[in-house]
Amino acid sequence: MNPALGEFRRKNLLKDPDDRRIGHLLGCALGDGLPRVVIVGFPCDEGVRRNGGRIGASEAPDAIRKHFYRLALDQETGDGFESLVENTLDLGNVEISGDLEAAQTELGRSIAGYLGEDVVLVVLGGGHETSYGHFLGYVEAGIPVEILNWDAHADVRPLEEGLGHSGSPFRQVLLHPSGLCHSYRVVGLQRHSNAPSHLAFVCEHGGSFLFSDEISEKRISQLLDSGRESLLVSLDMDVVDQSFAPGVSAPAVGGLAQDLILGLAVSAGKSPGVKSFDLVEVNPWVDESERTSRLAAVTLWKFLSGLVHRPVR
Repeated sequence: MNPALGEFRRKNLLKDPDDRRIGHLLGCALGDGLPRVVIVGFPCDEGVRRNGGRIGASEAPDAIRKHFYRLALDQETGDGFESLVENTLDLGNVEISGDLEAAQTELGRSIAGYLGEDVVLVVLGGGHETSYGHFLGYVEAGIPVEILNWDAHADVRPLEEGLGHSGSPFRQVLLHPSGLCHSYRVVGLQRHSNAPSHLAFVCEHGGSFLFSDEISEKRISQLLDSGRESLLVSLDMDVVDQSFAPGVSAPAVGGLAQDLILGLAVSAGKSPGVKSFDLVEVNPWVDESERTSRLAAVTLWKFLSGLVHRPVR
């Protein structure tokens, strides 16, 4: 059992059968078959350190889990939500040795087998270097992928002395020799936080972008409403305005409202093309009253509540 889940159950014995929380039921119906959802943590912020950001995101996976396990079941979706939670496998965290590149490779290996099956992956970062390891899972599995990144920054910065970091994951993805990234879209950019050269790089490599002031509920639905087979959705919590999410590696002024993000999570869960979802850049070290970790936990809850509406194959 994931140690964080075991800790929750030790501290939260089920005394009232009518007050079951996610942590009580997570994975309880898993058998010999495949889970419907797999969660894995990537507790690393070495890429943030290399990029000059505020370190602390390495503690995010378990900080998010702490609040996620405490959440109640979704009454609106009824038994469907309960069944989904019971068939969700939390693998715990990838072991981080201090070698970022080795850790990213290990993350890719740990999820590759699930990507080839009818399983939805959730990766909890960590810095945004998490997403490169996430992509390496598709490389390991030999599966073409399209990427939709919700972010205040394009994250296509050049490498530092040949090394990747939290600002470079999608440059690394776009230049990967496998060519398995068939499309990159970054949404929620801050006009005052992105160099023209970075935006040009995105376009030169077949990508596209939208600024935060171009985002609406309708646009979110359009971005996720497609027949794509494999869509990787990455949510950098710095796309959220810092009034809602102060605890991130690089806080943004003028970011998106939390209601849009929660709506996005539901839409991503519902979308049949979304094969995997990562949630990155929460920084518990600078998180006032744990507001960002709590928002991330509810975002994950909303993703699962949307996923209930997908047909089970």
